[in-house]
Amino acid sequence: MELLREFCAENLTLAPAAAAAGARRIELCDNLAVGGTSPSYGVIKAAVGFARANNVQVMAMVRPRGGDFVYDAREREMMLDDIACARELGVDGVVFGCVRPDEHGQLVLDMELAKQLVNAAKSSDSARPPLQVTFHMAFDVLDNKAQFSALDELAKLGVERILTHGGPAGTPVLDNIGHLRELVSYAAGRLIILPGGGITWQNAEEVASLLGVHEVHGTKIVRL
Repeated sequence: MELLREFCAENLTLAPAAAAAGARRIELCDNLAVGGTSPSYGVIKAAVGFARANNVQVMAMVRPRGGDFVYDAREREMMLDDIACARELGVDGVVFGCVRPDEHGQLVLDMELAKQLVNAAKSSDSARPPLQVTFHMAFDVLDNKAQFSALDELAKLGVERILTHGGPAGTPVLDNIGHLRELVSYAAGRLIILPGGGITWQNAEEVASLLGVHEVHGTKIVRL
């Protein structure tokens, strides 16, 4: 199976070059300096137009701000509005993540918000078809036990993939292969584990082979 390379694009600037270099899916966002936030209406519209003409998928980031992934009521409404906007514009999917502190102060999946966001992406109320959903690297702020529990819940919700570095941000991805393998094995085909963070056009094939996956993600996933 051919390796699918998902290019993380800040706006549309590098997306055409990435597609020409072999990227078949674009994660579209703004403000990569803070890890990515929701792109604008105009950027999404232009990206969808480009993608349709070039056989590329577009996944729109849904994140109202940088910083943590614990959201208040106003931010939750923003995320729901961003999904509605992206869906209306014809994206293939959306990318989001949400956590909350439990009674002990430990971060766990915000199941209530995740369910709302997935329903907004996949409901039959829209004239547009259901969207793919990727749960992004908010997953990596959870401890290992909470990650496996979150994976179970996200799979039940119908989330298609989890984007994860497999370890703390900034660590070499090859140092995290062991944990990523555990996640791939535990997922058991219920959803896709999408490795990202430090994966480039130079090591993508190696990482994919070590993990037995067929999708990889990054800002340097193709040679520009």
